[in-house]
Amino acid sequence: MHTEHLQNLKPSWVLFGWFVSVAVVSLIALVLAALGLADPDASAVGVWGVAAIGIGFFLGGLVTGARVGAAPILHGVSMGIVSLLVWFFANLAFGETLDATTWRAAGAPALYAGLLILQMAAAALGARYGSRQQRRATAGV
Repeated sequence: MHTEHLQNLKPSWVLFGWFVSVAVVSLIALVLAALGLADPDASAVGVWGVAAIGIGFFLGGLVTGARVGAAPILHGVSMGIVSLLVWFFANLAFGETLDATTWRAAGAPALYAGLLILQMAAAALGARYGSRQQRRATAGV
């Protein structure tokens, strides 16, 4: 049985899972905009946006957990930390380049903190499910 140790954390698979998550969220958002269920010009996150983030990060965690098979919670939380790092460096690069100090978001900070927690929880649940399926497949059950 694998335990949650940092030595079981695979940063390359965390990044790959994060890219899968972002791709799935983008695809769902595109489909929702095409169906007219979400406004592509709106800056607020609606129910459909929250659902897209949850589904996307669950699937990204599932891919990561099924491939790595160890430390699903660490991989899920690390995917959320990657989101924070991408936001920080994008804000730093484009904020300084465009002579703006920060991005202006339409929502409350609590909303974005909640979305980050949703990303981490969904990715951890997906990784947990994927690692369990991977262990069952290798055990022959």
